[in-house]
Amino acid sequence: MLSKQKLDFPLKIKSLSDTGEFEGYGSVFGVKDSYSDIVVKGAFNASLARWKQQGRLPALLWQHRMDEPIGVYTAMEEDEHGLKLSGRLLIDDDPLAKRAYGHLKAGSISGLSIGYSVPSNGMEYDSAKEAFLIKEIDLWEVSLVTFPANDEARIAQVKHRQRNAEHAQALAAISSLKNLFTTRN
Repeated sequence: MLSKQKLDFPLKIKSLSDTGEFEGYGSVFGVKDSYSDIVVKGAFNASLARWKQQGRLPALLWQHRMDEPIGVYTAMEEDEHGLKLSGRLLIDDDPLAKRAYGHLKAGSISGLSIGYSVPSNGMEYDSAKEAFLIKEIDLWEVSLVTFPANDEARIAQVKHRQRNAEHAQALAAISSLKNLFTTRN
């Protein structure tokens, strides 16, 4: 019988919108976490294909609480870095989602964590790395969490609703400067 497990990743916020939209990584490949697990590229492909067949995505939860969904994922895929995702907190309809949004803006919440099970042949122990290599994951949910196990899975971007044209222009100017400095480093 498969048991549900959790694998935590930090969340990196590049921008946050007052619509509650965000982007980030729910899992990062090749990183040994605090549970001595390493997710390998391709681990999510079968699960994501099953979700796609169902026409939906895993749940967006608060702190792995199944009774506390706080939004929806709008996109989820593997790329070279890990499990890339986009989501939207239901900040207009759910007080807990609004609270989570406030924590994201303040930086007091910065982690993502996946809830999953592993098929019997989905992992193996690598004695050289002293870690379990997770090769297949049945993904159930991705939560916003306070304390992640893997420090490299972060929210990359939180989008903001533009209040007026001047505000939009100011944000664009700041973004251009930010990109200029980022590409030079």
